Amino acid sequence: MIRRRTFLAGLGAGALVGPSALRAETPTVIRMGSLKLIHSIAPYFYAQFAPPGVTVEVIPFESPTECKNAVVTKSVDFGTFGIAAGTLGAAAGEPIVVIASTCNRGMAIIAKTGSGIEKVADLKGKRVAIWPGSTQEVFALERMRMEGVSVKDITPVRISFSEMHIALARGDVDAYVGAEPAPGVSLSTGVGTLVEYPYGTEMGSLNMVFGAHRDTLAERPEMVKTMLEIHRKGSDFAQGNREATVAMAVQKLGQKREAIELSVPNVEFKWKLGETEVKQAKAYSEHMLAARQIKRLPDFSTFIDTRFVDAMRDS
Repeated sequence: MIRRRTFLAGLGAGALVGPSALRAETPTVIRMGSLKLIHSIAPYFYAQFAPPGVTVEVIPFESPTECKNAVVTKSVDFGTFGIAAGTLGAAAGEPIVVIASTCNRGMAIIAKTGSGIEKVADLKGKRVAIWPGSTQEVFALERMRMEGVSVKDITPVRISFSEMHIALARGDVDAYVGAEPAPGVSLSTGVGTLVEYPYGTEMGSLNMVFGAHRDTLAERPEMVKTMLEIHRKGSDFAQGNREATVAMAVQKLGQKREAIELSVPNVEFKWKLGETEVKQAKAYSEHMLAARQIKRLPDFSTFIDTRFVDAMRDS
């Protein structure tokens, strides 16, 4: 349930009560930051998996950075955002900690139909919409490098994910590096054609992560355990019940069903966070450093904490 007015009014309120308050007899509200993307649709299933006395309030954000910042300022208790936003924060010394995965995939390079762009190398000399500092930017730049194309060979255009399809349809850009459901919209309407899903790098298909403030892990571990159990069930449900996921995305994102049906297969909802994901995150941060998006690598001993998902995996 989204209650933005209630959320905004309560930004200055004190922290939630301690772990003991998660007992059924004491009502507890957990504030969950989510993005207006299909990647973050799982939180809307949390309600059916919350234990008695626990309510998860979903707070929507337009960009990954906004959601990450809300976690850092404790405006929300947890949040989903791209690995890029998390890495930027951690590299800058912010107390952000990744404690689970949220989704993989969910990206696409889309070209305007009839533009003649069929592969990554064809982006040379073209106007390409890219959101600076995003996960998609890092993946696209690496795929371009692999194909002998640099950012100097294109005209990058700063456009938010929600506006990319519209910009392509208007002819403002020749292609975009987008996040679902925009690619699904472009493909279903015939406005765009698929160049590729950019997962052929050492970063794999790593995308969205689940984060918390460092204080939350230290001071409220029971709340963290409760929230991650809800996240696990909600993510598994979204991954295993595609029709329900499509219906929820249509309702929450306001997109047509045919667009969402093309988007959903390109999104993998998950919660597990292990050696593979950590290795991919480290490779990702190296690419961000090389691209000068960050000045230093984050401290991975504090940036990623797998203790909680390890405990769930073993249970």
